[in-house]
Amino acid sequence: MAQVKARTQAMPWWLFLITGIAWLLIAMVVLRFNISSITTVGILLGALFLAAAINEFFISSVVDSWRWAHIILGVLFVFGSLWGFFQPKEAFWALASVLGLLLVLQGSMTLISSVMAKGPMWGLGMTVGILEILLGFWASQQYYPARATLILIWVGLMAVFRGVGEIVLAFELRKAEG
Repeated sequence: MAQVKARTQAMPWWLFLITGIAWLLIAMVVLRFNISSITTVGILLGALFLAAAINEFFISSVVDSWRWAHIILGVLFVFGSLWGFFQPKEAFWALASVLGLLLVLQGSMTLISSVMAKGPMWGLGMTVGILEILLGFWASQQYYPARATLILIWVGLMAVFRGVGEIVLAFELRKAEG
């Protein structure tokens, strides 16, 4: 409870409510499955690359070793973000072409972390990891329309989950304030 109260002083609760509603609106646009969905995902990819670039530049300012690698990676992320903002459809199709590899990598990391953790939910983590790996292999064998649909469903559902999570957090923070 002390952690929640500390966060309430740093951020107003209604900010999370606004961002949660924004995520739900993004989910509505993406899950319409039309050309605006593809453009939205491309722009979100640009925003993700921009956030990663900022993160890399911050890391390069505080580390002594491999500083040059963080700066180069930050510059590459800046170029990726510009590509996502100025050509969102092409960025979307590039993401679709590597989706299988991304899912296999994500599934492998989920599987490894769940086996290493051996916590109370390790079986669920193993199941999710195996399913992500299988989905990655399936997506690698499909044509672009199947990959596009898979990306849109994936991004849309993640936006729904993020939106609901932030709205719940907003009301938890509001309750902690009172």
